[in-house]
Amino acid sequence: MSDELLSAAEAAHRLGISRATFYDWLSLSNAGEFVLCGRPVTITYLQSGAKGQGRIRIQAEEVERLKELMRVRPRPAPAPRPSPQPNKFFGISVKLGRPP
Repeated sequence: MSDELLSAAEAAHRLGISRATFYDWLSLSNAGEFVLCGRPVTITYLQSGAKGQGRIRIQAEEVERLKELMRVRPRPAPAPRPSPQPNKFFGISVKLGRPP
């Protein structure tokens, strides 16, 4: 278990996002409104200073967890739909073609 603490800039760089986006993620997480890939997520981080207005530090493990949540997993392709048979048109009850 690594206790490596990263700054907000380092964490944003590892996640591949801007520092402003990272701060937005933290504020949404604090409000309980952060959703990543369709899942609600809470980000655990440390903040020093009076009234929590100091430097932000986040554990490297937490950044790796966020990266894993961001990972896109391809879905299997859906089964192909059967092609319609040429002489069957839904909703038409008479035989198609020239009248005799």
